[in-house]
Amino acid sequence: MILAVDIGNTNVKIGLFEEGGKLARSFKMSTDIKRTSDEYVALLLQLLWHSKIDEKQISGAILSSVIPQLDYTFTHVIRHVFGVRPLIVGVGIKTGIAIKYDFPRELGSDRIITSVAAEKKYGAPFILVDFGTATTFNVVNEKKEFIGGAITLGLKTTIESLARCTAKLPNVDLETPTKTVAQSTRKAIQSGVIFGAVGQVKYMIDRIKKETGLKDAQVIATGGLSEIVSRVDPLFNHIDRELSLKGLYEIYKLNNAG
Repeated sequence: MILAVDIGNTNVKIGLFEEGGKLARSFKMSTDIKRTSDEYVALLLQLLWHSKIDEKQISGAILSSVIPQLDYTFTHVIRHVFGVRPLIVGVGIKTGIAIKYDFPRELGSDRIITSVAAEKKYGAPFILVDFGTATTFNVVNEKKEFIGGAITLGLKTTIESLARCTAKLPNVDLETPTKTVAQSTRKAIQSGVIFGAVGQVKYMIDRIKKETGLKDAQVIATGGLSEIVSRVDPLFNHIDRELSLKGLYEIYKLNNAG
């Protein structure tokens, strides 16, 4: 099996792939830079034990991280538990798509791995919207070139920011209200954040298509919060929440071919 680890700002996603690319098992744990490598080892072993998976089944590993402080931690965890050195997604690694970005080292590996998976599964060109801690728009043209995108606040991040930066606005659940014009502060926040995000995504998709000339580009959504937007307005040709893990597996295969 191949171990894929995607370290995000909010969660760490872990996938186990069988030969042939089937995602046999996936786990999720909260991201916490204060945890020691020993604590992550214990958590990972517990997850494997509950799934009746022997760590000796793992023959290779790949790691993507947007938290530099955890790169060494998880490299140590993987080497300790599985006895393999993980391939780390970064500048110089083979991805199958050309990165046309002014400063490639600034490009988050999360945006690369999801774009790789989207191209492999759905083909190019496409606009990929990833709904996570941040909402990112990622554009790959018909030449399989990553040509850039945009970054804005994620849905939960927006709600948390309102609560943190104001004196009276509460931190509310991310639930879609029935009406846009709300009669309570809680529902007013939900309306503004969710319906506002839908409008933002619609505008961004339209503007990206006009600016790039990719009028026939597929629009793909990923990330844990993608369904919240799609339930309000069917903006996407495809919704695929597992793109990050699938992209990691594809990159691992590409860099270990032959």
